[in-house]
Amino acid sequence: MAKLLVKLQRYFRRKPVRFFTLLALYLAAGSLVFLHSGFAGEPTVTGTQRGPGAGEGPGLPYLGVMQLSRGFKAAATMPDGGRRHGPRFKSTSKEPAERAKAGDYGSTRSRALRARSGREKEDDRARYIGCYVDNTRRRTLRGVSFFDYKKMTVFRCQDNCAERGYLYAGLEFGAECYCGHKIQASNASESECNMACKGERSNTCGGINRLSIYRLELAQESARRYGSAIFRGCFRRPDNVSIALPVSQLMLNMSVDKCVDFCTEKEYPLSALAGITCHCGFPTTLFTLHEREDEQLCAQKCAGEEFESCGTSEFLLVYQTQVQDNRCMDRRFLPTHAKQLVALASFPGAGNTWARHLIELATGFYTGSYYFDGSLYNKGFKGERDHWRSGRTICIKTHESGQKEIESFDAAILLIRNPYKALMAEFNRKYGGHIGFAAHAHWKGKEWPEFVANYAPWWATHTLDWLRYGKKVLVVHFEDLKRDLFVQLQRMVGLLGIAACEDRLLCVEGQKDGNFKRSGLRKLEYDPYTPEMRKMISGYIKTVDTALKLRNLSGVPDDYYPR
Repeated sequence: MAKLLVKLQRYFRRKPVRFFTLLALYLAAGSLVFLHSGFAGEPTVTGTQRGPGAGEGPGLPYLGVMQLSRGFKAAATMPDGGRRHGPRFKSTSKEPAERAKAGDYGSTRSRALRARSGREKEDDRARYIGCYVDNTRRRTLRGVSFFDYKKMTVFRCQDNCAERGYLYAGLEFGAECYCGHKIQASNASESECNMACKGERSNTCGGINRLSIYRLELAQESARRYGSAIFRGCFRRPDNVSIALPVSQLMLNMSVDKCVDFCTEKEYPLSALAGITCHCGFPTTLFTLHEREDEQLCAQKCAGEEFESCGTSEFLLVYQTQVQDNRCMDRRFLPTHAKQLVALASFPGAGNTWARHLIELATGFYTGSYYFDGSLYNKGFKGERDHWRSGRTICIKTHESGQKEIESFDAAILLIRNPYKALMAEFNRKYGGHIGFAAHAHWKGKEWPEFVANYAPWWATHTLDWLRYGKKVLVVHFEDLKRDLFVQLQRMVGLLGIAACEDRLLCVEGQKDGNFKRSGLRKLEYDPYTPEMRKMISGYIKTVDTALKLRNLSGVPDDYYPR
């Protein structure tokens, strides 16, 4: 070995090989650095420069007090957005604590639970609805339950119930979590639900024989999953089922899997179980999936799976398969130059990119952008490369809030989101990228307080400026769009001058997430907002609420104010 090393050393001394080798390595490294800077960099666009007291308007009592200002960098943003399970035939038995400690919080016999491969979280995943009486003889929530007398938190309870497809999550005695589809008890005084959570002393987890109950918005939004299928709910059988759901098959050994697999093979996006009959079809005006029934009406055991529900002849249990509904997937540029420039305006983190996705599916035309984001172009937003004045796109994404920029547009859809959620979404984007999350060091360090101090005023001035200088402004709340997508999207498409096709809008409801959506805000085990921050943000919320009402519009949603 030593002789070999000596020979190599003599070789490099005699020949200029070493010089050329090092030169080649140097050039290769330089090329890699150049390519990385060209492809990995994301352009940022300078927003309106800081100006004093922007946004004053007549009759706004808060504007002189809040001293609102703006002047921040606006960059192209992406909205914030693993399996969950649909309902099975419910068991009322209480799960023992030993099962919970072992990590099995539900029925081990449930095939849906055994197939679980991950979890998915969303912001706005739960809404607190009150304190309720509970006792061992008559449980308020009669689904599964589990306990953790050391580390129980509100988020943990909500996650476990949501993963199992339940509508409600309740916490009791600071450490007990109960899930259910229906509340079967009366209200109690809020002061009785005052026990601190064992793993989260700053929050409360019910009381003695008292449940703090949350409505799981994931279930309300039809986002529960069974394997690869998304649970849509229980619905009354349509009048002409053979037209509404054109393909059917009798299955004596019926199960959810069998019906879903059958409709997937037939290439239909909807799978509807009616006892021992499986129906397949599309959401149409004959079967809109808008009038959900109580799931108890569909709670008939499957013939081929004891712990699953398969609906009845009158009430269908509906799942969405993995088959893509292509009725709304075609998109193109406008065939003629647009007669008006319409802005899709929002504060960063308010769901602008998600709204663009919905508009493109609903209209069939590409949306444009005031900026350029190569990553969004690669995700399918082909209007991203067009100049915003090209006239080839149906509307233009923008975060600008200056008078000159606003008056450049003939009309605008103004998207507003709860500032507490919007600020966290933008902070994650700023420090974690489009699909990442800010590290805990950023939340706990100086970055988060500085970010809130700078961006919270901008959230208010952005809305105030568009209301003041916008020529024709349609206000859409992000929360309303999530809750009632069909109606809100109809309003948005109407402003764009496009005749809304109902079947196309129904198709959008089934494709609403797209392939760019975040997996959801990473839930922190603590509240990042200090009392001082909340006091400041509440003042801005009141300012925006007043401005909206002076325009004869509905004010901000109630959940903008923290409990």
